[in-house]
Amino acid sequence: MRPTIWVTVVLLLAAAGCGPDFEQGMAAYESGDFAGALAAWRPLAERGDVRARFQMGVLCEKGEGTAVDDAAAADWYRRAADSGLAAAQFNLAVLYFEGRGVERDDAQAAEWYTRAAEQGDSMAQYNLGGMYEAGHGVDRDPARALEWYRKAAEQGHARAQNNLGLLYDLGSGVEQDRAEAARWYRMAAERGNVKARYNLGLLYKAGEGVEHDPIQAYVWLTLAAGAGDPNARGERDSMAATMSEDDVRQAQYQAMNWKPATETGP
Repeated sequence: MRPTIWVTVVLLLAAAGCGPDFEQGMAAYESGDFAGALAAWRPLAERGDVRARFQMGVLCEKGEGTAVDDAAAADWYRRAADSGLAAAQFNLAVLYFEGRGVERDDAQAAEWYTRAAEQGDSMAQYNLGGMYEAGHGVDRDPARALEWYRKAAEQGHARAQNNLGLLYDLGSGVEQDRAEAARWYRMAAERGNVKARYNLGLLYKAGEGVEHDPIQAYVWLTLAAGAGDPNARGERDSMAATMSEDDVRQAQYQAMNWKPATETGP
């Protein structure tokens, strides 16, 4: 699980309505004038503006308008996180998980992910699911992992959809249900998730959770191979050895002309 830092919350905050000083900083940030953004946001942050505190964390972490300083970023994120800003809670959790700017502490990472996840942050929900699945900072609990993956998956988080499918596929934390696994794999695969394409291809190849369909297996494995999955090409080629030439050509045509049904997501 490699967390991703929230860095675009400035746009979300703008939609919520901000004062002229904050908007001045936002305009500077969007134009690439990071020093100007820092000059506008620092006084606000020092006076307790939670939005400015978050953005100061981003500037310090990314080294925009100032030197990279993960410790300062953690301090600013904590101030915003203590005020309940989910994006700051998420970013602080990432720093604890990676040990940047603070001593690595998986329990603290899980705590801050939980606070953000409970506010509906899909990335925090996904990462918290991973913490429960692996037992990082919390007791290993596949059922809780499934619960948090589902929350993120229902918001369209593709990696969560794949991981939820995998738990159903393996019967981990839930009764094994490969039809349900296939349903979640398909959602993630349609959103461009490479692992889900591979996993769905294997289900079609084996006829588990879906009807055995060599053409569909070939299509999904080809899409996974084309996106870099290291095992998909071998699985596809072994599938092709059992297919007629006409079926292979049909599968190749479908793979070549495949288009995602939905926009790609995280």
